[in-house]
Amino acid sequence: MFASVLVDTRKRSRAVIGTALLGWAMFLGSTAQPARAAECPGNPNALGTSRTLVVDPTEHPRIGTMQYRETLPLADHEVVLTFDDGPLPKYSNQVLAILASQCIKATFFTIGNQARANPEGVRKLAAAGHTIGTHTQTHPLTMNKMPIERARQEIDDGIASTLAALNGDRSKLAPFFRIPGLMRAEGVENYLASRGIQTWSADFPADDWRHISPQRVYDLAIQRIEAHHKGILLLHDIQPRTVAALPRILNELKARGYRIVHVVPATPDRPATPTEPQQWFMHPPSETIAVSRWPRIPNFVYTARKTLPAPVFSALDWRDAEALDHAQRARIGQPHQALWPQPHVAQGNPVSTLAVPAASVFRIPEGESLTLLATRSHANHGVAQAATATARQAKGARRTAHLPPGAGRGKARPAPQHAEPSDRSAGAVRLASLKKRAPRAEATAIPKRVPD
Repeated sequence: MFASVLVDTRKRSRAVIGTALLGWAMFLGSTAQPARAAECPGNPNALGTSRTLVVDPTEHPRIGTMQYRETLPLADHEVVLTFDDGPLPKYSNQVLAILASQCIKATFFTIGNQARANPEGVRKLAAAGHTIGTHTQTHPLTMNKMPIERARQEIDDGIASTLAALNGDRSKLAPFFRIPGLMRAEGVENYLASRGIQTWSADFPADDWRHISPQRVYDLAIQRIEAHHKGILLLHDIQPRTVAALPRILNELKARGYRIVHVVPATPDRPATPTEPQQWFMHPPSETIAVSRWPRIPNFVYTARKTLPAPVFSALDWRDAEALDHAQRARIGQPHQALWPQPHVAQGNPVSTLAVPAASVFRIPEGESLTLLATRSHANHGVAQAATATARQAKGARRTAHLPPGAGRGKARPAPQHAEPSDRSAGAVRLASLKKRAPRAEATAIPKRVPD
């Protein structure tokens, strides 16, 4: 009994799992019919198109993080290829051939004048299964400055020219639009949204419209894709450098594990792909990524406006009585008593002062100046006499120093006693030495006698 129940349960589980897988396969088949790499004829190693993303332009009217907050709801390592400014047969046909060799579907934004001049190129895009959007009639780079009436005319004429190239088949024209040069303007975006047209920017360009080499186009495309790991790539199908760089870009994306996503608009027969709101952000909000950096300022509606009375000088500075009187006379403000207590200057004891010193304190008697002058005169006279005596003694000492012991012209003189030289003899020797070296300096060094 238990064994039979267990077998029956296993059978039911397998049936439920099989039904779920079948339903998921049917859902994928209904929403996407991609050209898988294994099914690409003649190129089993092709990059292919991994899936088709169906979007509703009215739910998300502006996409592309180069200018807007939202972008396409792509998973990691998913890329959408877009091409502007075509069709130009010389290069657009080569781009179509490269994409066909890799079984890749892309989105093209055509110019009205180009569609009128090359309607067959527009029909080739539709026949290959690519998505066709519009890019104005004449590609003006002043959409952000021109009058809104002219901008509307550019948009409407571009759509009409592309529709004419498609023989009026609106099912082959997607309500996708890209502003030339990405020169956005609020009036243009509002007009497009009112018509149910989705405004496309991009997540990263390859700068292939600039005068750079194909190698540089390749480097920029891969570097910027790797920096974001997903997003919308902006290219141009009218540039020879794009034609040269595109095969390398696709091969490198294949080598790095990237997948190509084809984007189509939703229709009554083709509902939009179910998504979550956070999927429309390049970096979905999480514990470390906020929804927005700063809250938006709300638009307040004031039901009543109540003004406060103007401040008066009496409440600002109680000390400036003159300014207060002037304000009252000029009727600047009605004085009123302030709510807080007014400060008062504390009355302290007067500061004690000292008497002015008498003039006699700073007066020097005349007798003292005469005494100082006399003292200076006697001192100079004594110095002169001492200098003369010491010079004579030094001369005799010098003559005696050159004689041997016991020698002399007359009597034998006793040997000099070894005694400590006095300060006077030492000064005499120094003075004699200076006189021998510089006689003139010595003469000038002896101070003159000041007359009494």
